[in-house]
Amino acid sequence: MDLRTSQAARPSGLLNRFTILLLTVFLTSCASVDPREIDVPLEESFAHVTITSYTQALRDLGQMTEIYGTGVLKIQSNPIGDNTGTSGPTGGEVPRDITEMIKSSLNSIGGNVLFIPYDPAFIQSQMVTGYSSFDDKAIPDVVISGGITEFDRGLETREKKTDVGAEAEFTGLPTWLPSQSVGFDYTSDYKTGLARITLDFNMLNFQTMTGIPRMNATNSMEVYKAMGDKEIGIKIFGPTFGAKGTVKKVQGRHAAVRLLVELSMIQMVGKHMVLPYWRLLGEGTDPDPVVTSAITKSFYRFDETQRMVNVQEWLYLHGYSVSITGMMDPQTVAALQQFKPGFSPVNGSIDVETFSKLYLSIPIDDAAIARRTSLNNIYAAVNVPAAAPAPAPKTAPAAAKAPPAPKTTAASSSPPPSPAPTQAQAPPKAKASQAAAPAPKAAAAIEAVPAPAVKAEAAVAAKKKGGIGRILTDEEW
Repeated sequence: MDLRTSQAARPSGLLNRFTILLLTVFLTSCASVDPREIDVPLEESFAHVTITSYTQALRDLGQMTEIYGTGVLKIQSNPIGDNTGTSGPTGGEVPRDITEMIKSSLNSIGGNVLFIPYDPAFIQSQMVTGYSSFDDKAIPDVVISGGITEFDRGLETREKKTDVGAEAEFTGLPTWLPSQSVGFDYTSDYKTGLARITLDFNMLNFQTMTGIPRMNATNSMEVYKAMGDKEIGIKIFGPTFGAKGTVKKVQGRHAAVRLLVELSMIQMVGKHMVLPYWRLLGEGTDPDPVVTSAITKSFYRFDETQRMVNVQEWLYLHGYSVSITGMMDPQTVAALQQFKPGFSPVNGSIDVETFSKLYLSIPIDDAAIARRTSLNNIYAAVNVPAAAPAPAPKTAPAAAKAPPAPKTTAASSSPPPSPAPTQAQAPPKAKASQAAAPAPKAAAAIEAVPAPAVKAEAAVAAKKKGGIGRILTDEEW
C-alpha cells in the first residue's frame, strides 16, 4: 500500500472510532432515557409565618397609639370583596373576598385599636343557644367599607427574542455519513406582561352611617408576569443534539392584594387618629396633608395653656426633664432650645412650626412607652378625670369635647416623630426608628428623666380640651 492510500485512510479510521464511541455511550445510557422509567422530583416545603413588608409597621402603629394616648378606637369592617367581578372569569386571579385579610390587618395593630368582627349570624346563633347576649358587646366607633375596584390586565406586553445559527459544510468525508455538515442554533425568547390592582376604602361613622371626610385610602400596585424559554441545538454530520428550557413566573396577585390591604389600614387608622404613620412606611414617604392640617388646626384651636400642656407632655415623651405647668417657664424654654437650637419664645409662646415638629418627632420605642405610663400614673395621682385608660365614647369619632387619650390627657394624643434632637439630661437617645428600643434602655430612661411635676389645674384644663386625637368633621372642629 502506498503512502497516499494510508494517509487517506487515517481520517476515515478516526471518524469510525469516534462513531463507535458515541454509539457505545448511547447504548449504555439507554436505561436512563427509557420513557417507562420517567420520574419527577418533588420539592418539599414547610409551614412558615407569613411576614410582609408592613407586618412590623402594623405593630409599630399600635405602639404609636399607646405612646400618644389616642384613646381606644373600636373599628369594624363590612364584608369586602372584588367589586370588579373578574375573580370568577380569571379563575381566581384576584381574591373574591378580602374581608379576612382586613380582619388580620386590623387585629395586628393592637395598642388602642380594638377590632370588632362583623358576624351577625354567629351572634344570633349564640343568643339562641343562650350562651351570650348583647349586654357586654362593644359598639364600634367606625366602620370600614371598600373593595377591589380595579384590575387591569395586559396593560403592557413586551417581547425580546434572540435567534442565532451557523452551519459549515465539509468535504472529503465518508459517503455513508447522513450529512457532511456541522451546525449550531441558539434561540432565546422572553416575554413580560403588566397588570394593575387598585383597592379603595372609606371610613364611616357607625352612629350616623355617614362617611368621615377625607378618611379614605386608594392604593394601587403593579404586578408582573414573565415567561422565557431557551433552546440550543448542535448538528454533527446528521445527528442533532439539543436542550430546551422554559420558565414562567407570575407575581402573586393575592399577595399584592394583602400588601394593599395592610397599607390601606395603616393609612386609615393613622389619619383618623392623627398619627404620623408615614414614618412607619420607610424613608422617602411624604407626610400626609390630612394629618399635618389637623395638627395646625389644633394649634390655633387651643388656648395658650392648652398648647403648653401639650408641648410639655411631648417634651417629656422625648426624654427632656420638664414640669407640666401650662406655662412657658425657664425649664420648658431650655428643653425647647435643646430640641430646636436657636428657639426663642415669641411673646412668651411657641410657634406653630415648632409645635408641629415636636408633635411629629416623638420617639417610638419602649422608653417612650415607659414615660407615657409614668404620665398616666401622675395624672391619676392628681385625680384628673379619666386619666386611666378609658374606652372611647360610643359615638363614632370622639367628639371635640371628649379627649381621645385613653391613659392620659388629650394633650398626649399626638403622633410620633423622628429621633429626638439633642436632649439635656435626656436618658437614652430617642430613636424615631420603627424598632422598639430594648426594655433595659427604657428603664434607664425613666431613671434619668424624673417624672414631671404636674399642677392639677393645668392637667384638668388639658383634660377638658379636645386634644389632637381624632379627625373630626369641619363642624365638630
